[in-house]
Amino acid sequence: MNSGPESATTTASAGTAALPHVTALLRHFGDLRDGSHGEVTSRRGKENLFLSAVVLLAPYALQALEEVNTHLLNGTGKAEGTGVQRTPDGGVAALWTLSWPEQRSEGIEPITLAAHYGRNFHHPHLRGATVGEWPLNVFSPAQAKAELPTLRAIITADLHNLVFQRDFRIVPATMAAAGSDQRN
Repeated sequence: MNSGPESATTTASAGTAALPHVTALLRHFGDLRDGSHGEVTSRRGKENLFLSAVVLLAPYALQALEEVNTHLLNGTGKAEGTGVQRTPDGGVAALWTLSWPEQRSEGIEPITLAAHYGRNFHHPHLRGATVGEWPLNVFSPAQAKAELPTLRAIITADLHNLVFQRDFRIVPATMAAAGSDQRN
């Protein structure tokens, strides 16, 4: 049964509609089952859907990064997006990053949201610089908005992992909240 990219592509309980992360997974699993991505089977068609998904996700990716910048980095960070670019393996990817002085001075990667569709992938995914894969099955503005909690989770996990690479001092809000006696 192929019921379109707007649906979950499989039968689910009425309560599932209120759970966007479950609906997104059902879209993902339905695509795997049907050998498609949003009812498209060609590489070109899937890349076109990826391009649309990046445009739809961009404002939410930047919103989630700016939330971290405002509340954890005391506004010292810079959020940027690359737009869609061809990758060395022949796939496509778009990055949204948040860098800040403490992270740069430690020589570690910025917080990263990556939308990518590798050359040999069945369909696109989301990930962070240090956080694994999440399916990217976004075909409408409402589905893009519903990904905001996932984007926030990826960003939060990525920042947490970057702290593990160095220490908590890379997060300005931590130092501001603790006072100057914690800098020793």
